[in-house]
Amino acid sequence: MDRPPLQHGAVCGPWEMKDRLGTGGFGNVCLYQNKETAQLIAVKSCRLELSAKNKERWCQEIQIMKRLNHPNVVKACDVPPEMDFLVNDVPHLAMEYCSGGDLRKLLNKPENCCGLKESQVLNLISDIGSGLQYLHENRIIHRDLKPENIVLLDSNGKTVHKIIDLGYAKDLDQGSLCTSFVGTLQYLAPELFENKSYSVTVDYWSFGTMVFECISGFRPFLHNMQPFTWHEKVKKKDPKHIYAYEDMSGDIRYSHNLPLPNNLCSIIREQLEIWLQLVLNWDPRNRGGGIDPQTNRPRCFLLLDNILNLKIVHVLNMTSAKILSFLLLPDENLLSLQSRIERETDINTCNQELLLEMGVSLDPRKPASQCVIDGVAEIV
Repeated sequence: MDRPPLQHGAVCGPWEMKDRLGTGGFGNVCLYQNKETAQLIAVKSCRLELSAKNKERWCQEIQIMKRLNHPNVVKACDVPPEMDFLVNDVPHLAMEYCSGGDLRKLLNKPENCCGLKESQVLNLISDIGSGLQYLHENRIIHRDLKPENIVLLDSNGKTVHKIIDLGYAKDLDQGSLCTSFVGTLQYLAPELFENKSYSVTVDYWSFGTMVFECISGFRPFLHNMQPFTWHEKVKKKDPKHIYAYEDMSGDIRYSHNLPLPNNLCSIIREQLEIWLQLVLNWDPRNRGGGIDPQTNRPRCFLLLDNILNLKIVHVLNMTSAKILSFLLLPDENLLSLQSRIERETDINTCNQELLLEMGVSLDPRKPASQCVIDGVAEIV
């Protein structure tokens, strides 16, 4: 049976279409709300004119989605029985609704033109890194990671990032190396340009490209050029180069460092530069740093864990309006931190008053890590 056209306000039993969330290569995603329970779901419907190959890919996406269960991968749910009449020769895909929009929407905000805040970057890296590891552990390559395929959900005041759109995902049970792909060129790993065999490391490249953009506000390699143009130029880069740009004379320059300005403290910036050198390695055989023999995990994810576990306190010096960042030592006490602040600011420890961001005084009996909870301690 043919599907009726989806219109705003269309009703399927208790389900009413509230909005069209997006249109992609495979079809449309619409928001439905249950008028009785107020539940919201996103329903993805396939275009009827898709080729047989793409219909097969569509069905594969649904099969993959239904077997996944991770907080950072958007969750599939049962299509309401009232929508059965919409089904033609391919099924619908119903998913949890993430009301925060996608990462592209966040990056496009004027205040993020030079990148996201440090806390946002670290939260994103934690979420997407966790979701990506889960996919790979389940022998799935996403192959199309990009800001448009990361959606945001507010959960008790905390932003949760979720990976969506597994339409180009490849199940590794079909073979560990794959050779066919159609995807988004700006975030595509080099070997996919050349239609070579590839593995999970293609997702490392896309992830690194996306993280670089979240830090700086633009993609790492000649972002103003067409993909096929910069591909030929950037393939000459050193393995540790994470940034390529065109100078005023038209020459291509390469750098091991993140461009400034950005919102990262030097401690985090230096660690993420090392991580980006691993995931933006041109050679897929070396990308990600290989597998650590002790943990049997990719080194790039081990390094990511180490970065996320750093205890850093940002101190605003009210006398100079400058922010200082300190990497806390294990079990460091508050007096030790104050002594380090004194060396940096010449403010004697007895003249320091440390306050949390909300104005709460620090407890001298507790470890210095109490500063990390609310982010910024102010020196008055």
